[in-house]
Amino acid sequence: MVESGVRAESSGAASTAADDYLKTIYSHTEWQPKPITPGELAVRLGLAPSSVTEMVKKLAAAGLVDHRPYAAIRLTPAGEQRALAMLRRHRLIETWLVATHGYGWDEVHDEAEVLEHALSDRLLAAIDAQLGHPRRDPHGDLIPGPDGAIERPAAVRLDLAAVGARGAVVRLSDRDPAGLRELERLGIALDEQLEVAPAPGSGSAPGSGEGARVAVRRATGALDVLPLDVAAAVWLTEGIPT
Repeated sequence: MVESGVRAESSGAASTAADDYLKTIYSHTEWQPKPITPGELAVRLGLAPSSVTEMVKKLAAAGLVDHRPYAAIRLTPAGEQRALAMLRRHRLIETWLVATHGYGWDEVHDEAEVLEHALSDRLLAAIDAQLGHPRRDPHGDLIPGPDGAIERPAAVRLDLAAVGARGAVVRLSDRDPAGLRELERLGIALDEQLEVAPAPGSGSAPGSGEGARVAVRRATGALDVLPLDVAAAVWLTEGIPT
């Protein structure tokens, strides 16, 4: 069971920090294949590079990551198992806060960061049962099963999709709350069918030209034009260009 022993491993500030590192390393490659570098990890965590270097050394010594000087960081099987356990906690808590406590999807990340280290396995299992064993959180990120199992659909980021590509929205990144609020204002939600259209005044391809934007055709036929950073937060199931 992935959940087993998480609280024991997470007791103390050092283990809590280790969990945050592992979760961030895993999340970086969850929807794209390029492994994270120490510099990128420092930026994601908002820490000094020297602090990240020291922690990565400790994680490597504990057998949780594989890292060599000047190389990217990769999780070992043990590190991945622990990362999945924490992601399960985090995403179940986010789902619970939205479904039963009235939180907005742009508000839950920081709250879940605190609660994921405090809940017992028993309470987490009760929350999972209460929610009907959800398979994804409010942003579309997949919730690993109790055994760490996860099935990810083939998907492409909207700002990288070719004009004419069609697909269902499967993920809305929660890294930028302002971007989530803009998507909510537009009414773009999980499972909605979108088609990538040429953006007016920005060339024939998404993301081309100065001040690039991405246009999408909605199921209603309406055309919306998204800023590039907002489009980069949307993931579609890989469709076939028309």
